[in-house]
Amino acid sequence: MTSNRITTLFNIKYPIIQAGMIWNSGWRLASAVSNAGGLGIIGAGSMYPEVLREHIQKCKKATENPFGVNVPMLYPDLDKIMEIIVDEGVKIVFTSAGNPKTYTSFLKEKGITVVHVVSSVKFALKAQEAGVDAVVAEGFEAGGHNGREETTTFTLIPMVKEHLQVPLIAAGGIATGRGMLAAMVLGADGVQVGSRFVASEESSAHRAFKEVVVNAKEGDTVLTLKELAPVRLIKNKFFDDVQALYAKKPTVEDLKELLGRARAKRGMFEGDLEEGELEIGQISGLIHDIKPAAQILNEMVAEFEVAKNEVLKL
Repeated sequence: MTSNRITTLFNIKYPIIQAGMIWNSGWRLASAVSNAGGLGIIGAGSMYPEVLREHIQKCKKATENPFGVNVPMLYPDLDKIMEIIVDEGVKIVFTSAGNPKTYTSFLKEKGITVVHVVSSVKFALKAQEAGVDAVVAEGFEAGGHNGREETTTFTLIPMVKEHLQVPLIAAGGIATGRGMLAAMVLGADGVQVGSRFVASEESSAHRAFKEVVVNAKEGDTVLTLKELAPVRLIKNKFFDDVQALYAKKPTVEDLKELLGRARAKRGMFEGDLEEGELEIGQISGLIHDIKPAAQILNEMVAEFEVAKNEVLKL
């Protein structure tokens, strides 16, 4: 695999970025992906500031390769989180779920590479205008918090590519080398992979949640709770409760009351498969086993090369 704008930007071997998923992306997963030649990401969304500091410090000890931190901007303590990122010498930050203008200049002034996650052409351009170094365009297939536009990766990537000058990373529904090749043919310079790394040995998710992911079939996930923050999750009792509430034409407050606090932690980290929020992408129907992160990445790269050679013969 030849170097390109993404491998050069992050100083990594392969243009594969592990998504910074809440309750899944601690220092073990991030360092494993970075050690294998991709870009590991610590997910700050599920961490108090001092917990994040601990994960960054452990990641620095576990890998000499570049890694980053993902910061969803809909969570509290953002100023403290950014201070810790600067204090600990983190060189790459992915921001999401908020206005890229809020912290991009601050981070870049500290010599940090900044990437913003978007779900539409409109917000990709806003991120570029804010001065980010690259953009992740995430399709409707993706797990966890998602865009309201419901634009699929297959259509989003070429539409964003048509207008973007900075490097483009595709996300949503990518878990294989063939999916990676397809995204790059459509215009992406690299890919961000989430759900496949959830089902890795190093993911901090509960084993019971990982088993649910590998047993998921087509149609087992759905995008819901758009009135709050759209989220793709696996159907379970909690999802059934949401659907029952929707039948009563709920207010936003009704939905917030049902959601409550720490619902995602309960499901993904603590393994409550009934009452927890089980966030995962549509591609879970193509994930059939739990493997070390390095093996997942190496198999993606190998499949990418095979698929590329097959396409060249067409």
